[in-house]
Parts: sequence; C-alpha cells; structure tokens
Amino acid sequence: MKQTTRFGLKYTFADRELKQSREGPGQPKPAEEAAARTQQAAAEPGFAGERQESMQQVLHELDSLIGLSQVKELVREIRAFVEICRRRERFQLKNESLVLHMIFKGNPGTGKTTVARILGKMLAELKVLPKGHLVEVERADLVGEYIGHTAQKCREQLKKAMGGILFIDEAYSLARGGAKDFGKEAIDTLVKAMEDHKNEIILILAGYEKEMENFLSTNPGLRSRFPIHLHFPDYSCDELMEIAQLMVRERQYQLSVGAAEYLRQYLQQQVDANRPNFSNARLVRNLIERAIRRQALRLVDRRIYTRDDLIMLLREDFVLPAGEEAGIYIWQA
Repeated sequence: MKQTTRFGLKYTFADRELKQSREGPGQPKPAEEAAARTQQAAAEPGFAGERQESMQQVLHELDSLIGLSQVKELVREIRAFVEICRRRERFQLKNESLVLHMIFKGNPGTGKTTVARILGKMLAELKVLPKGHLVEVERADLVGEYIGHTAQKCREQLKKAMGGILFIDEAYSLARGGAKDFGKEAIDTLVKAMEDHKNEIILILAGYEKEMENFLSTNPGLRSRFPIHLHFPDYSCDELMEIAQLMVRERQYQLSVGAAEYLRQYLQQQVDANRPNFSNARLVRNLIERAIRRQALRLVDRRIYTRDDLIMLLREDFVLPAGEEAGIYIWQA
C-alpha cells in the first residue's frame, strides 16, 4: 500500500501491476509509439467531442459547490489519475489498480451526498462505472430481522446500485448491535460484493468523523478496502450565508437587508458554538423553508400585493429555533 497525505486529506491506492501484453515487457518501438499517439489523438476518452463537453459539465457542477476546496481538489486528482492510467496502459506501462471505494467523514449538511452524485457522473463519463447512478441507503435498508433476511436485503440494494455507487449513510450503525445483531452479516456481504463486482460498483461509507474512525478501528479489515478518505468540514458563516442566498434565488425569493442581517447573526452564533452535530446547510434549508411558509402566512389574507411582496422575505418571517435535539427543531413564537 502507498499512502499519501495532501491538503489535509489522507488517501491510499493499492500497488498492483497491470498484466503485460503478449509481446512482453520493454520500451515501445518508435513506430509503435507513433501509432499509439495517432490512435490516442483519434480516440482519447473524456477529452474529445461530446464526452469532453459532458465532463466539463460535471466539473462545472463540482466547482459550483460552495466551499469544499480540498474535497474538490481530491475529486480532480481522482479524475486525472484515471485518465493518465488509461494513457499509460496504451504504452504498456505499469499502472496502479483503481481502488475507488471511499470513506466520507463529516457532519450533516456538508455536501457528502452531493459530492457522491457528482463522483458517480464523473466516473461514468470516464467509463470506470457503467451507469454512475447513486443509491443511498442506511442500516434499516441492509440489516434484516431473522437469519437470511440480511443477505437478501443487501443483495437487493447491491442489485439496485450495480453499475454505480452504493452510498451507506451512518455506516457505523451496522456494527452497533449486540451479539445476536445481523449488522456484521451485512458488512461481510458488502465486502464480498466489493470483491466479486470490483469493476461494477463503488461503495462509499459516510457519517460523523469520530464515529467513522471508531468504526474503522474496530473493523481493521475495512480500512484497507476503502483507501480514499474525504473529510467534509463544517461551513463558515460566510459560506452558510452564500448557501442561504443561493437557496433563496433558486426559489425566486429575496432576503431583505434586515432578514439577511438577522440570519447572519444567528448563523454566526451557531458556528461559534462549534457543536459536534451542527447540521450546516441542512439547518439553512430548514430556516429558509420556514421563512417562506411564514411569508405565505403573512400575505395570504392581503387583497393588495405586488410582485415584490411575493418575492421579499422580511426579518419578521424568520422565526429562529430556540433549541434543537437530534435534528428536531423547536421553534420559538
């Protein structure tokens, strides 16, 4: 195993050699090299015609995400690694094998599922995955209640995800049961599928950072099977406000100056509190959606209103949560 740390991100690629061609090892002859270059120019995957345009669309979607600079950098590294492996293979050069199962660590609302979807599209464009779709599951979708039920449920989800990415949220919950729990059977079934269908599916295990580290520590065999680890940090207040403005624009609303100031003050308080389970963009979405409903309540009985009235969210439309527990918000009147 070769392990590298860059930009605060740890990732590993297993060292394996591609099989040599029938002609055996050695440097390509000049004529062969020229022919290979001609073939490369004519059929370079991912960099010509419609495929290049599709890849640029995927990369634009990645770059449009707010924050996540280190995550974006690693995603681009994965893309570049796949492309260069293909080019090296044409010249019969040794390559590291593609081991792209991943661990996503971070609080809710930090973009883990969104990045997973973009990765699926990118790997489909690169022909690493046949489809590139995302199937998101949790413990209840994988663990059964009686002998044989777990394997059946796992096979059903694996079948749905075949050709794409199986995204397992709060993956550590698979190992939380007691001696009679079927979570370990689910883990064993998933690991076997990774080996049996290594060119057809990618698994991503996601969850809180501390819990994911504990999960991997108690299941040491898993760490080597998931060589790419991405950390999703909490957003800053400025990034959360940018997300809020984006959500508002997408819904064809606008924040008044007073509403924006009030929202920023509240979000800064949440960031400064540095709570371990801060829900980031998910909290922002809840606040915006609640404000839209409050605006509707404010306007519904009016007989006279303007287009601007229907667009503008005011300070009074934001009723901020007085407390929260386990993702359930208690709204103060």
